[in-house]
Amino acid sequence: MERTVRIVPEAGLHARPASQFVETANEFDAETQVGPTGASEDGLVDARSMLAVTSLGAGHGEEVRLVAEGDDAEAALDALETVLSTPEGGDGDGEGEEGADGANGEGADGG
Repeated sequence: MERTVRIVPEAGLHARPASQFVETANEFDAETQVGPTGASEDGLVDARSMLAVTSLGAGHGEEVRLVAEGDDAEAALDALETVLSTPEGGDGDGEGEEGADGANGEGADGG
């Protein structure tokens, strides 16, 4: 099974969102892959590999293709879609993170 998902976190599939994505992929009994929309099977990478996922260079607003096979395929796709469609910091792990150090995503580079 597969689906196409738009990446919401501003960091794209880098840093924390990529780490959460890979961690989530590893929680399921399913072979999961991710890649650019329209990519052939050869254009997909292992969603359980941090190096492979970050090598895609997928950014904010881009769409990616998620493919999963196995006993937990549908649950894996649901969870991975949630990670990609949730803004960074929206996971409830932090307590007021978005202003703790004066940075809230509006960096000195103007955006």
